[in-house]
Amino acid sequence: MRGVCGAQGVAKCKIWNVEQGRCGVGEPVHKNSKHQPGGMANDVPGGTPTDEPGDVVELINGAGQSPVVLVCEHASNFIPEQFNALGLDQAALQSHIAWDPGALGVAQAMSTLLDAPLAASKISRLVYDCNRAPHALSAMPVKSETFDIPGNARLTDMQRQERIETYYMPFQTQLAACLDDSMAKPQMPDAVSCLVTIHSFTRVYNNVPRDVEIGILHDSDARLADELLRGCLNAAAYDIRRNDPYGPGDGVTHTLKEHGTSRGLANVMIEICNDLIIDEAAQLAMAQLLTAALREALCQLSAAATDHGAQRSLKGAASNG
Repeated sequence: MRGVCGAQGVAKCKIWNVEQGRCGVGEPVHKNSKHQPGGMANDVPGGTPTDEPGDVVELINGAGQSPVVLVCEHASNFIPEQFNALGLDQAALQSHIAWDPGALGVAQAMSTLLDAPLAASKISRLVYDCNRAPHALSAMPVKSETFDIPGNARLTDMQRQERIETYYMPFQTQLAACLDDSMAKPQMPDAVSCLVTIHSFTRVYNNVPRDVEIGILHDSDARLADELLRGCLNAAAYDIRRNDPYGPGDGVTHTLKEHGTSRGLANVMIEICNDLIIDEAAQLAMAQLLTAALREALCQLSAAATDHGAQRSLKGAASNG
């Protein structure tokens, strides 16, 4: 039986610590976790910005036991000192072009609620967008929406390669190791491992208002997106759409393809309008909604995998008989 978030939809699912027939909204596995929602201040995840090589990604709750691995590629607007703010003023650096405001707070709260590892970038997407392949022009954009990025103009091949090696590769290596560790952990039978990336977007883009409030994005593997869209998110009081405001054609599914699809993991990218997650309370509320929806979706995928396995066993027994 399906239900709205917090109802009876996943009462019989054994993958999650679900009690009293609820989806587990607002019930963190580790109530004393030090990782609390945040992410609207001018900070990188995990503490004070540094210019140390390799200090570009933080693994939060790396020992988490959930089959979910969370990613926040645009968690920070920090630009190392040597780049001279890429020639931008503070207004631009605080805007959505430099990071995804509120996304880290939602991701951190979900990490606590799910007991899930979270890989978060500590460098602005303008220095290197870790959700883009090295060959993508938008990996080091010369323009973002209406803003020119002077510090990215006329980069030499050597400068681009240096950024790839300094910012992109360590992030990819850390995320790959996190996923490998997660997949190696003992899981309950039929638990579905998955990769979930958390992003935010601006309400108005290029002077055009957007109606969508939550986007459920996927590439070729739509399993998790399908379940989220047909499950308890349907009952949420938001405008929720598939592959909107972005989709695979916009080049935004790099992490999903590189780390999810390549491993056979269910995967999804969740985009949230940033005016819905402007403070800690709003970020926690959104995290609770998404956590409940994700738990229900994964339980449905688990049930489908169990049914498929049972059908294969029956067919095998019939053919042997």
